[in-house]
Amino acid sequence: MGFFVFLPLVLPLTALPIAKLAGQHLHPRASTRLLTLLSAVLAVCSTLCLGLLMVVGTAQLPGNPLPDGWSDPEVRAAVPGAEIAGIAAIAALAAAAVAGAGTLRRHRRIRARAHDALAALPPGHDPAVLPDATPYAYAVPGTPGRPGRAARPGRVVVSRGMLDSLDGAERRALFAHERAHLDCHHHRYLLAVRLAGCLNPLLLPLRPALAYATERWADEEAARAVGDRRVTAHAVGKAALVGRAGAPHPEMAHFAAAETGPVPRRVAALLAPVPPARGWPHALTPTGLAALVAAAGTATSALASLNSTIALFLILKAATPL
Repeated sequence: MGFFVFLPLVLPLTALPIAKLAGQHLHPRASTRLLTLLSAVLAVCSTLCLGLLMVVGTAQLPGNPLPDGWSDPEVRAAVPGAEIAGIAAIAALAAAAVAGAGTLRRHRRIRARAHDALAALPPGHDPAVLPDATPYAYAVPGTPGRPGRAARPGRVVVSRGMLDSLDGAERRALFAHERAHLDCHHHRYLLAVRLAGCLNPLLLPLRPALAYATERWADEEAARAVGDRRVTAHAVGKAALVGRAGAPHPEMAHFAAAETGPVPRRVAALLAPVPPARGWPHALTPTGLAALVAAAGTATSALASLNSTIALFLILKAATPL
């Protein structure tokens, strides 16, 4: 295997160019799906790499539960600096597990608190209007049913202050935007990329790019539902001006929030023609070249992980007595 076993740990760097260019040249729907797929595959490959390093690097340590044959010198020779790499891999996997568990726990806690805050409102009213003078709007994803707790559907939440700041057409754009977050399951894409960043910190730059892509996707859905891109652009800009205080649940994707992407870029995109729905950019464009580099890095990472797994399996099988 040699140093090739370490490739999946650094190949996420190949996804950075597409993260910068996808939001400018791809349809936001394609950009969201592409960035999520890249993040998931690269994160799984790097985690598998750490697992292999942990097995090889700790097989010779006293007191380990692994078979004695796995501590054979031929096994350790398969990875440069096996013992140091194995110990570092244990620390990295432990940190990733703690960070991932914390991300999941925080996501569920915020979603549960948002639903609990809406428990006093009539369940059939959507959007749920809160008597709050602070302008904000956000989408609360639904929760599955559990023993002793019924399933909670996703809901759009908007404050009275936000409604008072928009006219009738802009309100329709607002509701369509937030409803698009729920219908397109944007929270799942965002959570997947957050977890990928926990597994490999080199994937963290993809998070703001994906957040912007999901907002742009919702903007396009709102413009299509309203039938007027200019009205939607005005609604986004006006909501950004009046909603500087933000929503009470910043983890939720909410309308025109500063942390979900630069609002001027979103407004400019809405005032431009509808982006092409082509899923893959032309190879001769900068975006197409970046996409090819990201795809090549992802494929190389997957192949390197598969090759290392097979090679290690064969070595361990030969070293383990039957």
